[in-house]
Amino acid sequence: MIIAIDAASTDLSVAIANADGSSIDEVAWTSEQRQSAELLPRLLELLETNGRSLHDAAAVATGTGPGSFTGLRVAMALAKGLAVGVACPIVGVPSLAAWLAAEPDAVAALARAGAREAYLLTRDTDRPAIVEHVALPDGLESSSVVAPAELASALGLRDARRPRGAGAIARLAAERLAADPVGDDLRRLEPAYLRAPRGVSVEPEGTVKWL
Repeated sequence: MIIAIDAASTDLSVAIANADGSSIDEVAWTSEQRQSAELLPRLLELLETNGRSLHDAAAVATGTGPGSFTGLRVAMALAKGLAVGVACPIVGVPSLAAWLAAEPDAVAALARAGAREAYLLTRDTDRPAIVEHVALPDGLESSSVVAPAELASALGLRDARRPRGAGAIARLAAERLAADPVGDDLRRLEPAYLRAPRGVSVEPEGTVKWL
C-alpha cells in the first residue's frame, strides 16, 4: 500500500493506493492554515475506514510543491515521520504535475505564490514558472485549469477545478518505485519552494568577520 499526501494549497487531500498505484480510496477537503492539525487525523480516519493501518504502508509519497510554505513543510514532516516509523521508502512528487495528472483535460495548474503572483505549470512545460497575475497567458481565464478556490476567485478563472492531488501522487510514486524501489533520499528530500519565504533573503549578508 502507498500512502499519499497533498498539502501544497488550501485544498488538501490524502490517499491510499495499491502498490501498483491503483486507487483504494482518497479524501479531499479545504482548510485554512490547519494542515498540522488535520492531515494525520484525516489519514488515520481514511485508513480505519478501509480496514488498513500505517504498518501496511510499503511507501509514502508526498507533493513537493511549489505552493503553500506551511502546507508543504507540514506534509513533508509527516511523510518523513511515517517513512521512518514504518521503515519504508519515501517519494516526492511535484505537486502541480500531480494536479494535472489528476485532471487530464486541464491545460494548466496554478498555485498561489504571493499577493500578486502565481506558480504556473502548463501541459507543454516541464517546470513551473512564477508569473504576475496580470501576465497570465491569454485565454487562461476561460480554459480548464486546476487551481485552489481562493486563487481561482482572485484570478477570475471561470473553469477552475480544485486540486485533488493525493491519488495522482500515489500513481506517479508507484511508477517511480517500479523503476527505482529505493525511492528518494529521506535526508535530502525537501519541498521545491522556488523562492525564499517572505522576509528571508537568499543573498549573502556580507563578509564574515572573525573576532
